[in-house]
Amino acid sequence: SDSGSDSEDSSLSDSELQEAFARGELKPGLNVVLDERPKRRNDTDGLKQCLAEFGKQLAWVERLDVTLGPVVDPVAQSASNTDAVDPENDFQREMSFYRQAQAAVLEALPRLRKLQVPTRRPDDYFAEMAKSDQQMQKIRQKLKSKQEAMERSEKAKQLRAMRKYGKKVQTEILQRRQKEKKNMLNAVKKYQKGLSDKLDFLDDEQTSSQGNKKGSASQRTKKGPNAKRRYKNQKFGFGGKKKGSKWNTKESFNDVSSFQSKVAHNKGPGKTRKGGKKALNKRPGKRARQKMKNRAH
Repeated sequence: SDSGSDSEDSSLSDSELQEAFARGELKPGLNVVLDERPKRRNDTDGLKQCLAEFGKQLAWVERLDVTLGPVVDPVAQSASNTDAVDPENDFQREMSFYRQAQAAVLEALPRLRKLQVPTRRPDDYFAEMAKSDQQMQKIRQKLKSKQEAMERSEKAKQLRAMRKYGKKVQTEILQRRQKEKKNMLNAVKKYQKGLSDKLDFLDDEQTSSQGNKKGSASQRTKKGPNAKRRYKNQKFGFGGKKKGSKWNTKESFNDVSSFQSKVAHNKGPGKTRKGGKKALNKRPGKRARQKMKNRAH
């Protein structure tokens, strides 16, 4: 198939591909055919011009070239020669480049300060960012979504742990209840067979219920009235008998010391009203006047 041939072509080496191209077995569009090979040029005039430019005696501030020898490794305390650095070791090779560049900077900075060339960026310097605001906004949104996803996964992990712990506690409670039930049934069977003369779980329940009753009674006795009740008792007193306080008794019925005959038979001085008229001069009512008319007829 085509996919199989593509995978086979991709696994071929350069020499095999060149041979296949020479035989015309490669598909069109996968290569570019050159009409003729580029001709080699020996531009001696251009090379001499470049050499003359290199040989110009310009000031160091125009060239900024620093040449150093092998830099001593501060850890190994040995010169990093070309023989000492393994070119196949990426870390060792990059560290040698880093030490060489650091040493060159340390040598060039004093010379620049001597020439009064500024080496620090001013505080009000604004450089154009390599990435646009839209790209930074996308990066910010991606970081935010990633953080939210991590928070959601952490919450889900905590919920799973809580559910697992709740199931564990529930299982332990059920197992304890089953064990207590089994012990109670065994005790009842022993009591029925006559192997035991008492039931321990009943005694435990009675003692616990008695203890709860005693505790509640002691709480009630110790508690007493609340602060509001105590304040009202202090302000108004404890009161007294309210219902039936005006009923006659045998002693009050026999006590006639406060009896006044004039007041009882309305023979005393007439009582005046607010207007100053006596009660005896009061005009009879409508019903009394009608009775008097009937008597007159």
